[in-house]
Amino acid sequence: MAGPSSFGRYTHAIVRSVPDSLAAQPAGDGVEPVDLAKAHRQYGVYTGILRQKLGLQVIELAADEGLPRSVLVEDAAVIQADTALVTRPWEPARRGEISSIRKVLEELKMRVVEVTDDGATLDGSDVLFTGREFFVGISQWTNHRGAEAVADAFRDFAVSTVPVAGSSHLKSFCSMAGPDTIAIGSSEAAKKAMRTMEQLTDHHYDTLTVPDDPAGNCVYVRLGPKGSALLHRSPEEFPSSLPLFQKLADLTLIPAACSEVAKLGGALSSCSLLINKKLDR
Repeated sequence: MAGPSSFGRYTHAIVRSVPDSLAAQPAGDGVEPVDLAKAHRQYGVYTGILRQKLGLQVIELAADEGLPRSVLVEDAAVIQADTALVTRPWEPARRGEISSIRKVLEELKMRVVEVTDDGATLDGSDVLFTGREFFVGISQWTNHRGAEAVADAFRDFAVSTVPVAGSSHLKSFCSMAGPDTIAIGSSEAAKKAMRTMEQLTDHHYDTLTVPDDPAGNCVYVRLGPKGSALLHRSPEEFPSSLPLFQKLADLTLIPAACSEVAKLGGALSSCSLLINKKLDR
């Protein structure tokens, strides 16, 4: 069983190119429409970081104009060790994203598990794996039956549910910033979720509280003997959160912007599925 000792170790990343149809997707109230050229630039930088700075083998799926939100690949699967649970998104229009992700996971010789309950809804962005346990956000996108699918697929780990208000996913405002550190935003919804997680766990996690909820979503990756890196939202987007990340002295900080997919509810972690094929035995 891969546990805390292998947390953050990855060999592969699955990504999907930005379709032009992304620009036609309605953004939230008062949110500017997606700038397609900027979305392509940000995607290019992001995939470059995965390849060059994190040393991952990147599997890039072609854009699918019929699946405008398919760049948000994290929603399509929950992966831990050699098991991949392909999800059942709440939006029926997004369920078409699953088949191509499943195909790649099977080609990588993962143990692929399906959500078989037609009453379950599950987005991967609602699932936080800490290296020790799973927290599943019960949100507009993921229900209790979806959380049960996570518990069935990953029986070696505790799975706890965390209510998430509004239209956010759990990882819209939190993520792992290290093996024992949870990065968390400062909104009331984020604070409430953090209190719930603290009540449900037997483990003590350090918390890194950032002023901006979206900055609470970052990506922690071990770089082997060279230490560890933290991919975080750019200071141009969230300048007040940067000093908090700079307190993590033992991490290589790598800023990346994702303002365009964020207009559609995406985050840094949404844009890749990270896999460790060199499993620690």
